Amino acid sequence: MTQSLNTKNALTKNQQLVLNVLNKADMPLSAYSILDGLREFGFKAPLQVYRALNRLIELGKVHRIESMNAFIACEHSLCKVSDMTAFTICDKCEKVSEVKDKELSDYMHLRAEKFGLHAPKTNIEFHGLCSHCSSR
Repeated sequence: MTQSLNTKNALTKNQQLVLNVLNKADMPLSAYSILDGLREFGFKAPLQVYRALNRLIELGKVHRIESMNAFIACEHSLCKVSDMTAFTICDKCEKVSEVKDKELSDYMHLRAEKFGLHAPKTNIEFHGLCSHCSSR
């Protein structure tokens, strides 16, 4: 049983390559930026990247930053796909940080329930200026 579970979550070569590019990046990357970084490995079409990204998102290893139409590697090894994830995004330098906060997660789930919404996967994006950019 454990072996089949590990096989089920094992990454393909393309998924690992995409994840490696995101892990090395210091900012969120678009699918086309990822594709450009992987052409030397035989990637030729955006579909190759999108397939890998979709699976990595399912596994909780990558997040999509909706407002930027870009992707980042998950900063938390125990990130749950069915949990709430928040991001702080600097509007000046575009630095993105992942925030894991149980109180915020619980609050957002309660708010969703109040409005009759079952929202097992919720992403929130906080835009503003990071401490570095606001002090300049």
